[in-house]
Amino acid sequence: MRREEMLRRIRERAQRNEPWDIAVIGGGATGMGVAVDAAARGFQAVLLEAHDFGKGTSSRSTKLVHGGVRYLEQGNIPLVMSALKERGLLRQNAPHLVKDLAFVVPNYSWWEAPFYGIGLKLYDLLAGKYGFGASKLLTKEETLQRLPALEPEELRGGVVYYDGQFDDSRLLIHLAMTAADQGATVINYCPATGLLRDDEGYVNGLIARDDESGEAFSIKAKIVINATGVFTDQIRRMADPATEPLMVTSQGIHLVFDRSFLKGDTALMVPRTSDGRVLFVIPWHGHAVAGTTDTPVDGPSLEPKPLDEEIQFILETAGRYLTRPPSRSDVLAVYVGLRPLVKSGGASSTSAISRDHTIHVDTSGLLTITGGKWTTYRHMAEDTVDHAITLGRLRDETCVTKNLRIHGYAEPPADRNGDEDPLEVYGSDSAEIRSIAEQNPDLAKPLHPALPYIGAEVVWAARAEMARTVEDVLSRRTRALFLNAHAAMQMAEPVAKLLAQELHHDDAWVAAQLQEFSALAKQYTV
Repeated sequence: MRREEMLRRIRERAQRNEPWDIAVIGGGATGMGVAVDAAARGFQAVLLEAHDFGKGTSSRSTKLVHGGVRYLEQGNIPLVMSALKERGLLRQNAPHLVKDLAFVVPNYSWWEAPFYGIGLKLYDLLAGKYGFGASKLLTKEETLQRLPALEPEELRGGVVYYDGQFDDSRLLIHLAMTAADQGATVINYCPATGLLRDDEGYVNGLIARDDESGEAFSIKAKIVINATGVFTDQIRRMADPATEPLMVTSQGIHLVFDRSFLKGDTALMVPRTSDGRVLFVIPWHGHAVAGTTDTPVDGPSLEPKPLDEEIQFILETAGRYLTRPPSRSDVLAVYVGLRPLVKSGGASSTSAISRDHTIHVDTSGLLTITGGKWTTYRHMAEDTVDHAITLGRLRDETCVTKNLRIHGYAEPPADRNGDEDPLEVYGSDSAEIRSIAEQNPDLAKPLHPALPYIGAEVVWAARAEMARTVEDVLSRRTRALFLNAHAAMQMAEPVAKLLAQELHHDDAWVAAQLQEFSALAKQYTV
């Protein structure tokens, strides 16, 4: 997946004035899912991302592939069933990235065991053949065995159930590679700056700019799809400045701690917090991640910032359930994600707004897909491309992604003992990274003692995954910034030097990158 090749394809098609079948604006989970689906059906598809793939919401999730236990309480059975099916398909198609994870709901009141026990049995039932494991009631002793760090005082027992876990930005990069494998053209750092129209005023393409060179392109397309998440309304205003807003935005933060705060391989789930959300404390990449909050915000931003009250809320809520209550000094990183929520007249709070996706067609013919959640990205893409076929008058092709293996597909080792191999998330590509490390032993060394990442991963990210900056590597190709912000700052210089070597940049570029990354990383500290 080489950026120069992607640019060449866009340039040559623009010079020929040849329209693409489908042009997608937005390189997050939704847009990339559309690009995969469209290319797999045989359509000529191009995807443009203004920043890096997954820079926004898609790299900032709770890291769960789940049906949404909370939506059961809202009575949204169709969404839960759809998400549970998609969860099963995702594990089937990307077993190197989606893992089963046991969750325990602790019971401190007499009524909680029957109440949550019945709800989770319904969850099992709705999953049907896509189930990850049967839920069951636990005694106090069994609960503490699974969650040794849980506060034992007044604990009565618990309920265990099973869901999925993944690395969101790693899956996104593998979706980009899947799209490329299927023949799609995908490019980062190439924002859409305007829309093209035909003689009747309908959108029939877009204007884009390569941020690295400043080169501009006119990209004709039979249908243009807006898949920009929280930035949806900004693109819609390109088509119609007076358009009514479709989106409302809320933010959720996550705090990352040392694994000792959780211990074991089981996640903690608190079904009801004071802000009406679920709180998870989950094991992830050798750390413990606690989240999430639900705070309405005025509008979208590229780097949302955590509010002090959000940090305090998670510390206090997690502290009520853990034997060792975490403090601000224990936080290794804080990351913030925005939720793309479709406006709802009757919802009294953002936590009550449905996570169903919405497809909207503006009078200009611009097709917008928004809402939804990571777990259902494939179904959202299928729905979108079906609509695009009708609107763009494309040939009728059926969706093939239900059984399409995602790039890197590899079954995890059956005889795994202890901690997972840090390169396992690369799936079949891990052999290439090991080969790079073998050719240069310096690249096999960890970039920081607190994290497992090695220099060979940086080289691979530059050569095969379109990483262009230190942030791309430390935020999304690896997860260093999300796991330990101070360690990531210390890794920045060797990463910048490796990237400069691969991408043919000079010392001034290295210095600028270090300055930019240092300023960014400070926002991930408490």
